[in-house]
Amino acid sequence: MFIMTYNPFGYEGIVIRVEADIRRGIPGIDISGLAAGAVREARERVRAAFRNSGFKFPNDRILINLAPAGVRKDGAALDLAIALAVMAAAGAIPPGDDTMVLGELELSGRVRPVYGTLAAAAAGREAGIRHFIVPSVNASEAAILDGCDVAGVDSLEDAVNVLRCLREHGRLPETARARGTKGGAAHAPEAQAVFAVKGQKRYKRALEIAAAGGHNLLVFGPPGSGKTMLARCMPLIMPPLTQEEAITVTRLHSLAGLSVDGLIMKPPFRSPHHSASAEGILGGGRAVRPGEISLAHFGVLFLDEAPEFKVNVLQSLREPLEDRRITISRAESSVRLPANFQLVMAANPCPCGRLGVKSGEHRDSEDRYGVKAGTETGCYCSGDDIMRYWRRFGGALLDRIELRVPVNTPSVSDLSGGAEDTAEAAAARVGRAAAIQAVRFAGTGFRRNAGLDAGAIDRYCALGGKALNAFTGAVEKLGISGRAYHGILRVARTVADLEGADSIGAEHIMEAVMHRRHGDDPYDVFSV
Repeated sequence: MFIMTYNPFGYEGIVIRVEADIRRGIPGIDISGLAAGAVREARERVRAAFRNSGFKFPNDRILINLAPAGVRKDGAALDLAIALAVMAAAGAIPPGDDTMVLGELELSGRVRPVYGTLAAAAAGREAGIRHFIVPSVNASEAAILDGCDVAGVDSLEDAVNVLRCLREHGRLPETARARGTKGGAAHAPEAQAVFAVKGQKRYKRALEIAAAGGHNLLVFGPPGSGKTMLARCMPLIMPPLTQEEAITVTRLHSLAGLSVDGLIMKPPFRSPHHSASAEGILGGGRAVRPGEISLAHFGVLFLDEAPEFKVNVLQSLREPLEDRRITISRAESSVRLPANFQLVMAANPCPCGRLGVKSGEHRDSEDRYGVKAGTETGCYCSGDDIMRYWRRFGGALLDRIELRVPVNTPSVSDLSGGAEDTAEAAAARVGRAAAIQAVRFAGTGFRRNAGLDAGAIDRYCALGGKALNAFTGAVEKLGISGRAYHGILRVARTVADLEGADSIGAEHIMEAVMHRRHGDDPYDVFSV
C-alpha cells in the first residue's frame, strides 16, 4: 500500500512514493530508501501520533520504502504520508496514487507546517496528481495553481477523514478545501513620494531604463546622495509579473521556506547584507535551497555598499548574470536553479566616501597624505586605498554592468527646484516599453532587451544612417569589449522603446554610451 508525497531538491524536487508493508515479526518500523536522520526519526513521531490520536498502531513488523530509493530524502515533511501509508497497509484507509500528502507530525497528532508546498503541488500536477492534503497553514499556498484540489488539515485525524471522504465520494470535503490568492501589498504612499524627490535626474532616468529593459546598474557617489533610497524605489516602476512568471517566483520563495500568502505578482526586490556568504547569495546547503539570486528571479538583487561584500561573492555573480541560472554541484548530483535577475549595486567613490566632496572643515595642518582639508577634498584615502577598493569589483563583473551612474550630493538649486517626476508617470512609461518588448519577443523565448544574445541583437538592434555613424564613432573612441559593444546596443534599444521609436536613432545610441561611460568622472577607467 502506498501514499504519494514530495521531497524538495533543487527547483523541480522529487515526487516520492511511500510504500508500506506489514508482516509478522518483532514489532518495529524499518525505513529504506536513503532516508536522512529527520526521516528515520519519523518512526517514533508516527507511533506516538497514532496513539494520541486514538488510532491503534499495528503490533507487527512494518517496512517503509521511499521510492525512488536511490535519491536521498530529508526533512520531516514526510511524516504524515508515512503515517497514512501505514494506515493504508493496515486496511484502515484506502490507498491511492492520485493524492499527495505533506506534513510534519507532532507527538500529539497535530500537523505542523512545512516549506515547499507550492513546489510540491507543481511537481505533483506535472506527475498527474490532482488531490493534495497539506497543513492548514500551507493550504492557500498549495491551492494557487489551477487544477490542484487542496485540503488543509490540522491533525492526523483530519487527514484520515479527508482521505476517507475522497475515496468514498471522489472529492475533498468542502469544509477542508483551500483556495489560493494573489499576494503582494500595494506600495505605500510614502514610497511613492520618495521617487519624486528633487534632484538626481540622471540616476532616476537610469533606473527607468533598467526597469524597462532589465539591465544591470551601478550607482556610486558620496553618502547621503540618495543612492540607496532611490534604488529601493525601483519595484515601484517595474511592470508586474505575468501569471507564469509569478508562479515561478512564488515557487522559489516557497522552496526557500519563506512565508507565501498568495501568488507573488510584483517583481521581487532582494537586498542582502554585505556579510552574506556565497552560499546565502548563490544557494546551496545540505538540502539545496535557493539563494538570493534565485529569490530575485524576475526581479532585482540590490547590493548596497557593494565593495564591502566578499570578493568571492561578487565574482561568483558573473556566471549567473550570463546564464540566467545557477548550477550547484554536489558529489551525488548537480542542481539547477533559475536566476534571471537584475543586479543593482551602490557604492561610495572611495572607502571613506568623501572623494570629490569638498570638506566643510578648515585646518592649517595637512593630513597624513599631504592634502589640506577644506582646500580641494575631504577624502583621507590614499591612491592605493581607492584602487584596492574598486579592484574588488573586477573588470569582468563591471563589464556586465550596462548602466553606470555617478551621483553627487544634491545642490541647493536642485533642492529648491520644482516638483519632480512621479513614480506613477515613470511606471507608465516603463509599462509601455515592456509591452512593446512583449509583442516583439512573443514566441522567441526572450523576456527583456537585456536578455538578447548576439544573434538576436543583429535582428532587433539593427542600425542605419546617423545611428550607425554615431555608434561606430563611439566604439572606435572607447575601444570597448565585445560584451560592452552588445550592451550599448541593448540599452539603446530600451531607450528607443521608452521613446516609442520603431528604430534606434543616434540620440538613443549617445544616451546609451553616456550611461556606459561617464566622461570626466575619476573612475572613467572602470567604464569600458
